Amino acid sequence: MARTEYSNKLTGDNISRAKANELGCSPKHAVEIAHLIHNMMADDAVAYLEQVVDLKRAVPFHRYTRNVGHQKSLNGKTFGTAAGRYPIKAAAEYIRLIRSAQKNAEYAGLAPEKMVIIHVAANKGRCMKAIFPRAMGKATPKHRDTVNIELILREVQ
Repeated sequence: MARTEYSNKLTGDNISRAKANELGCSPKHAVEIAHLIHNMMADDAVAYLEQVVDLKRAVPFHRYTRNVGHQKSLNGKTFGTAAGRYPIKAAAEYIRLIRSAQKNAEYAGLAPEKMVIIHVAANKGRCMKAIFPRAMGKATPKHRDTVNIELILREVQ
């Protein structure tokens, strides 16, 4: 498994980290969620992402907006855009990762409810190649993208 280090070398007593490699969700969705939850309190980010999984609120799309429809749950004034989607798989992975970072903070003696997300990065992971069976005994190559996500939390006073 490659790329085991964090891209951001923050250190300190009030820092908590979590990282996940080769997750089976869309890299584009992971980048948009990273843009959304950066500088949010960890509990607020988990609450927002749980609403995304329940299809109550959408994630605003700023970078990958081609053929992305507008969503009623997004206010264009709040997020600067009304384009968005409901990336359920990526949101579930982020919830798991944020909770892991909060558990790491609790183990280190920090207050998990006072943690703010100061760094989040989503990078494209390894591409897994496979084949897609077609008619008359033929096959088409296909690939599954994975994503590497890292998260750093800091305790605020």
